[in-house]
Amino acid sequence: MDVVQFSKEIRRNTLRCLHSQGSGHVGGSLSIADLLAVLYTNHMHVDPTHPKMEDRDKLVLSKGHAGPALYATLALKGFFPIEWLDTLNQLGTRLPSHVNINLTPGVDMTAGSLGQGLSCACGLAIADKVKGIKDRYVYVITGEGELQEGQNWEAAMLAADKKLDNIIVFVDSNKMQIDGYTRDVMDVEDLVAKFEAFGFATQRVNGHDHAALDAAIVKAKSDNCGSPHCIIMDTVKGKGISFYETMGAGVHSTTVTDEQYAAALEELK
Repeated sequence: MDVVQFSKEIRRNTLRCLHSQGSGHVGGSLSIADLLAVLYTNHMHVDPTHPKMEDRDKLVLSKGHAGPALYATLALKGFFPIEWLDTLNQLGTRLPSHVNINLTPGVDMTAGSLGQGLSCACGLAIADKVKGIKDRYVYVITGEGELQEGQNWEAAMLAADKKLDNIIVFVDSNKMQIDGYTRDVMDVEDLVAKFEAFGFATQRVNGHDHAALDAAIVKAKSDNCGSPHCIIMDTVKGKGISFYETMGAGVHSTTVTDEQYAAALEELK
């Protein structure tokens, strides 16, 4: 299916996953659906029948609470049965609240406390370079809130110092976090200037524009500057469902009732 249809299917199945629990991290899951659609349609070199193949691209979902969106994507790509989406966070599930490399096929790094993903990605990227793996990338998805954690910037310095040009970081800049608007909790802007100061080749795009996302990734992969890359994505928390888009910071973690689920599916037709 094309990327537009795939993004809708990701949203539908993200909500299916969350509806199985009745609530969860709706906002930040829906805001990365378009990126996941572009990555897994046009860029990720992966094999659902061989999730651990050596010569693969890797995705580190540093904002691991957005796992339902990644689970929906992986299920749609055939990494595991779609019915697993109905078991989110249940006893014995393979789909925990935060992504876990030991439980879910297609997950490349466990996420727990936020702010650690870029450090892990540096290790994966260094390992690929040591192994001589070329033309493969470690993609990292972070949120603005977790960029308030100092560990990210230590990892950013390492990535630049080691010239890890096989890392592409995406910042899901939806302007909110669990405690409210990011600007009110701890303002992290100007993110372009910050990442450039830390040695990253940086771009800023509309995170819901598939063509713009694709072009930014192509540019990052073709830019032989010897630097890690960062793509700041301006996004909307809860994107794709009108009543979630207008909920404000409360959409970070909220309900998916039977009525809300039915209304959301109607909007996604």
